[in-house]
Amino acid sequence: MPLELLVDPTTLAILAGVAFIAGFIDAIAGGGGLLTMPALLTAGIPPHLALGTSKLCATFGSATASLTFYRRKLFDPSAWRYALIATAVGSTLGAAIAHWLPAEWLMQMLPVVVFACGVYLLFSRTPTAPVISDAPIPRRRQWPQGFALGFYDGVAGPGTGAFWTVSSLLLYPLDLLRASGVARTMNFVSNITALVVFIIGGQVAWVLGLSMGVALMAGAFLGARTAISGGSKFIRPVFILVVLALTVRLAWQHWFGQA
Repeated sequence: MPLELLVDPTTLAILAGVAFIAGFIDAIAGGGGLLTMPALLTAGIPPHLALGTSKLCATFGSATASLTFYRRKLFDPSAWRYALIATAVGSTLGAAIAHWLPAEWLMQMLPVVVFACGVYLLFSRTPTAPVISDAPIPRRRQWPQGFALGFYDGVAGPGTGAFWTVSSLLLYPLDLLRASGVARTMNFVSNITALVVFIIGGQVAWVLGLSMGVALMAGAFLGARTAISGGSKFIRPVFILVVLALTVRLAWQHWFGQA
C-alpha cells in the first residue's frame, strides 16, 4: 500500500502546518529542518523516506526564499560560484552515503543531530558585522565551507540554514541580511542535489512531500519578506522550545521504545 494512504488526513494537515511554520522560520533564521524531520519521524515515516521527503518539501521553501533574496539584490551568484559548486558536490556525496546507511543507524543518529542543533541554537549568539556590500568575498574559504555544509545537508540536514548564516557571518564581510541570502541559496542547492539522489533511490513520498512543500513554500515566502523588512528575534525563543520538545519526543520514542 502506498505510504500516502497510511497517513490520515488529520496527520497530513498537522504536517502541512508544521511545514508552513518551518518554511517561515527557515527563511528568517534557518533551521526549518529541525521541525520537519522530527515531525515526519514522529508521524511514523521511516528514516530514509523521511529524509527524502523532507528534501522534497525543503526544496520548495529554499527555492522561494532564495529567489526572494536574489530579486532584492541580496545575493550575487558570481561572487559565490565556488561555494555553489562545493555545496552541490558535498550534498550529492552526503545523500549517497545516507541512502546506504542502515535504517537503525539513522533512527538512532537523527535524534542526536536534531538535539545537538537545537542546543547549539539555544546557546549560540549570532554575531553582527558591518554592511560592506562591495567588499570582495574570499574564494578559498568557500570550498571547505560549501563542501562540509553540503555534505551535512545531504546526510542529515536539520539546522543547515542556521549553520550557513552563522559561518558566513564569521568568514566574510557580510551583514545578517546578506548572510541569510547566502544561506537560503546554498540551502536550495544542497536540497535539490540531495533530492535527486533520494528520487533515484526511491526514497520520496510524493503526495506527502508535495503537500508539505506547498505549505512550506507559502511560509518561506512570508518569512523571507519578514526577514528583509524586520528581522527574526521575536521567533527565536518559540523556535528553540518547539525544537527541543520535538527532540525529546523523538528520543523517547526511538531510544526507549515508548509510543
